Amino acid sequence: MDEELRSLTERLRQEAGTSAALDRLVATEDLDELAGVLTAPGQPLWARELAAFRLGLAGDRRAFESLVLLLNHRDPPRCATAAYALARLGDPRTARAAAALATNELRVAYALHPVRLLAHLRAPESVPALITTLERRLRPHDPYRRVALACVEGLGTLADTRARPVLNEALAHPALAEAAVRALARIPGQRGGVRGTGP
Repeated sequence: MDEELRSLTERLRQEAGTSAALDRLVATEDLDELAGVLTAPGQPLWARELAAFRLGLAGDRRAFESLVLLLNHRDPPRCATAAYALARLGDPRTARAAAALATNELRVAYALHPVRLLAHLRAPESVPALITTLERRLRPHDPYRRVALACVEGLGTLADTRARPVLNEALAHPALAEAAVRALARIPGQRGGVRGTGP
């Protein structure tokens, strides 16, 4: 069993209790049965999450919409497992959806995992979305430092020259400065590593 699936199963067992449906959804190899859970009325959230996760790992795009909803859930473990499955689903819509979630200011409290997913995907949407999200997080007294830090780290991973200006701005923020230095050092052609250190 995939280690992520094992971890998910242990977490969901606390929600599902002694439900035999959990063991059935973990064991089944019938993708149509799993997909049916996503469309059948009255299914508990744990069942939908498990079905979507397993379909995602199987590369079945019927999981896409459910996984995107879970990616923006208020419960961080659900966001994390959705991001893991979306990264393996291979659906071309994933990056666009993650970018929309990451840049939605009304849902910024739940943007951490969409941001991390964008860095992992290395899609055309990734760098612009991370720059936009980080720029907004550099406002005075912004409370979403974990999101900002994930943007800085993600831009370092992507090492795109377009990120230089916003990463230089991040240097002025103590909570982000160290990560910004590392990120700037990864960008090709970055003389001196950070602003003001080179000729």
